[in-house]
Amino acid sequence: MNKVELQAKVDSLADEIQFLRVLYDTELSQMQTHISDTSVVLSMDNNRSLDLDSIIAEVKAQYEEIAQRSRAEAESWYQSKYEELQVTAGRHGDDLRNTKQEIAEINRMIQRLRSEIDHVKKQCASLQAAIADAEQRGEMALKDARNKLEGLEDALQKAKQDMARLLKEYQELMNTKLALDVEIATYRKLLEGEECRLNGEGVGPVNISVVQSTVSSGYGSAGGVGSGVGLGGGSGYSYS
Repeated sequence: MNKVELQAKVDSLADEIQFLRVLYDTELSQMQTHISDTSVVLSMDNNRSLDLDSIIAEVKAQYEEIAQRSRAEAESWYQSKYEELQVTAGRHGDDLRNTKQEIAEINRMIQRLRSEIDHVKKQCASLQAAIADAEQRGEMALKDARNKLEGLEDALQKAKQDMARLLKEYQELMNTKLALDVEIATYRKLLEGEECRLNGEGVGPVNISVVQSTVSSGYGSAGGVGSGVGLGGGSGYSYS
């Protein structure tokens, strides 16, 4: 703003210097023109006593008239130029005020933009910190989830192995039970046949007892499987 004001003053002084120079040149040219156009008429007579005072006064009056006319013209031209310069200065003053207002508005806009930029920078820093925190928490959660997943996979693998072992034991138990059921059915048939034979020979009623052992199973190995049928002595049958 100071530079603009100083430049305006320099331009105004340069215009004034140019104006005075033109005025001086105009006055000088007009003076030279009037002097060249002015003719001095001297009346000569043979009278030896010339009236030099009257001649000098007449010439002086003519020059004063020319000077006054030139001065009036110069003052009129100077006044018109001065008015033009005043109008130009007023216009430049208005332009300068408008420029100052525009500069002030631009400065206010710059301040507002700077405050907005600072606010946006703070928001960016806060978002970056939040992103870094979220990334850290996400990495920790992902690591924890991976550890839990590994634990679950190990537990699942162990459960599969336990299930396979239990299925194998269950199959073995079912096979044992099936064999025992076949053996029991066989003994029952034998006992029924023996009973029928004894009834046919006239033997009294026979008490037949079949002892069947229980089969125990668990998640461990199968328990003992035992069966016994007692028919008198040590043969496994008992009758009376």
